[in-house]
Amino acid sequence: MTFTLAFTAQSEDIDELGHVNNAVWVRWIQDVATAHWVAVADPAHVDAYIWVVTRHEIDYLRALGPGESATAHTWIPDPPKGARFDRMVEFVGEDGKPHVRARTTWAIIDKATGKPLRVPKEVAEPFLA
Repeated sequence: MTFTLAFTAQSEDIDELGHVNNAVWVRWIQDVATAHWVAVADPAHVDAYIWVVTRHEIDYLRALGPGESATAHTWIPDPPKGARFDRMVEFVGEDGKPHVRARTTWAIIDKATGKPLRVPKEVAEPFLA
């Protein structure tokens, strides 16, 4: 199941080279992942668990300038492995061309204990449909 969210580059997102700064792309990756979690997960799961990034692998393909927009598409390609889940993200510009592609790895944390746990089947299922 693919989830989408649109982003528009604001003046504060732009670096000295005149395009969206790499750190902003990382923030947007986190923002779309979090929005996907909140939109799809059972509210009881949102209350019980939190996700933390353990790895980002990002390909910066083309610049995005001030005022330009890109739509993030994110999905979970494979079932979780233990406490970890890989997430794919692709940002596509208004012209249909990709700007950034990323694979990020997230680990689930039990809010009550502060410790990682195996991703429960019922947590993963809605994202794999």
